[in-house]
Amino acid sequence: MSIAEPVPVRLVVGAAVVDDLERPTRLLSARRTEPSALAGGWELPGGKVDEGESPLSALHRELLEELGVRVTLGAHVPGPQPGSTWPLGDRYEMLVWLAEVVEGTPEPIEDHDELRWLGLDELRSVGWLPADLPIVEALETVLRRPAEPDHGP
Repeated sequence: MSIAEPVPVRLVVGAAVVDDLERPTRLLSARRTEPSALAGGWELPGGKVDEGESPLSALHRELLEELGVRVTLGAHVPGPQPGSTWPLGDRYEMLVWLAEVVEGTPEPIEDHDELRWLGLDELRSVGWLPADLPIVEALETVLRRPAEPDHGP
């Protein structure tokens, strides 16, 4: 009788892109185009951390690839799991930081077909992916208080 090896969990990074780190009034949401199981769902932009890459480097790379922007990072948004991550199903877990665009204008370049800025009272006006919804709920509280710079969990 053999015991199945556990599937390693892959680290993903996400950005809660806001209009101003000190006094946020809007959050950027992105509608996915793929994979088909996630298409049409709204999420925080970001992506997988490549082997040998730091989470912060991955986040900067992903935002440049997906949205065409450079950002400055603010506070880490701690998740409920060990390591302050957020669960994304059984195979992924995500680290999330607040971010503000410092170069470029967000465009849906890769993996998304629409971006939408949501006011603090509109955060639930899009169909968030189920894994992102608890993060957005936590952001409702975080966005109502000033952010302090934090570079990791």
